[in-house]
Amino acid sequence: MTDLAAPPQSPDSIGEKGLKGGALGLISSVVVGVASTAPAYSLAATLGFVVIAINGLQAPIITILAFVPMLFVSYGYKEMNYADPDCGTTFTWGARAFGPKTGWLGGWGIIAADLLVMASLAQVAGQYVFLLFNANGIGHDSSSGWVLLVGVLWIVLMTAICYVGIEISANFQKVLLGIELTMLLVLSIVALVKVGNGTAPIGHLAPSLSWFNPFHNFKFSGFMVGFTLMLFIYWGWDTAVSVNEETKDSQTTPGRAAVLSTVVLLATYALVILSTQSYAGIGTKGIGLENPNNTGDVLSVLGHSIFGTSGFASVLTHLLLLMVLSSAAASTQTTILPTARTTLSMAVYKAIPSAFSRIHKKYLTPTVSTLAMGGVSIILYVAMNYLTSGGAVIVDSVSALGVMIAFYYGLTGFTCVWYYRSTLTESARSLWIRGIIPLLGGLILWFCMGWSFWYYWNAVNSYTSWKIPGTHRIIGGVFILDVGVLLLGIVLMYVYKAFRPAYFRGEVLNRDTPTRVPEDIGVPVGLFGIEPFETE
Repeated sequence: MTDLAAPPQSPDSIGEKGLKGGALGLISSVVVGVASTAPAYSLAATLGFVVIAINGLQAPIITILAFVPMLFVSYGYKEMNYADPDCGTTFTWGARAFGPKTGWLGGWGIIAADLLVMASLAQVAGQYVFLLFNANGIGHDSSSGWVLLVGVLWIVLMTAICYVGIEISANFQKVLLGIELTMLLVLSIVALVKVGNGTAPIGHLAPSLSWFNPFHNFKFSGFMVGFTLMLFIYWGWDTAVSVNEETKDSQTTPGRAAVLSTVVLLATYALVILSTQSYAGIGTKGIGLENPNNTGDVLSVLGHSIFGTSGFASVLTHLLLLMVLSSAAASTQTTILPTARTTLSMAVYKAIPSAFSRIHKKYLTPTVSTLAMGGVSIILYVAMNYLTSGGAVIVDSVSALGVMIAFYYGLTGFTCVWYYRSTLTESARSLWIRGIIPLLGGLILWFCMGWSFWYYWNAVNSYTSWKIPGTHRIIGGVFILDVGVLLLGIVLMYVYKAFRPAYFRGEVLNRDTPTRVPEDIGVPVGLFGIEPFETE
């Protein structure tokens, strides 16, 4: 039951949109930012594909190179958040810099990326619940109805946690991330020790400086595939900025958390990838990273080998499974968080229906926005699962994420440059931090976006495909997903503009006036918007 009679919060703790201000500090914000990337899940699901794509040992240097545009763009987020700490982030800032349509499409990019990844996260969580309890037959069957059921229930649980409060969400994240980073560290250390003392299996490799030479065995196509996949494993730190209106010192803390999150991720990924590549090698058999049977889940395969079969080893192996499960769970939760706040902000500024701006009177969280994100995610997960019996479409949806990520991250970098364009020459700091660095980040990401469109047009680079009626042309499923999502966003934008043109005319949010929240926004309400309490 919703407590509609709960006493009102202190006015100081209620932000202008009705969110709970000052709920998160720097550490909590960094935790949210790092947990949003789901390091263990991302590595488990991506590392094998990266190694196969580059057909060599350059995964460590590609990890470092992919960090560069993420760090550069995080500075764009930091500077834009300082100017306008709005939970709409790219939506709000894009509208202020380039106009309403650009802002709307930036918001759509966030929504689309988050919705695309939810099916994969739910499926991984569903499988790992069974693997954790030794039900391997079900756990390794992505098409199982039991996996689908648990995945759906997982989305419901994470939606509920997001619904009942940002502080509960952040504390839950601390526990999950603690398990995750601890187990990744233990896995890496044990692997390197075994490599060092010669007890690693046949095929292991001694770390080499050549692994950090991007031109060694260089092939442009393979490099780009690996690079764009590595962008995916870094994606998610912007959640730390999406909860800016619920963070202490909202102008500075979220931006710092975003930058720190990228650095923590670099250290984590570099250590894990170096150690696992050294231990497993890149062979096509056994635990080798190029073994196609392992690509969908590298870490659980390595865990059994690295930890062994003793009683204590079994405990560590199950903790490793729990780590990937907690990683998927954490990312599911932190995927809901930014999407709910993006749609909240879009509704506040009348870019989408006002129902999405409703705030719970007790929990001070978005109601309709949070529930809608959870509900739509379930629908898409079930649909994708049944389209190809639990597999190919979901895999392609993860590959399609690269375009969405590059689009709205890159747009934020360009927005920072344009927003501060008149002040870039005032100091060296302004020129570099607000100009050159975010611009380079945006250019790199948009180059990756354009290349991805070209690459995935070819059907052989996707798990699914579609034949154009009346022709012999077959198009890759990833390309179809990306173009379809972008076109859907454009159509929805123009449809809403026809019925509610105020935002698109610049009457609510524009380039020249400060961001203003309408007077009827920010009053906390009950679950269905009834019985709003009165404040003095």
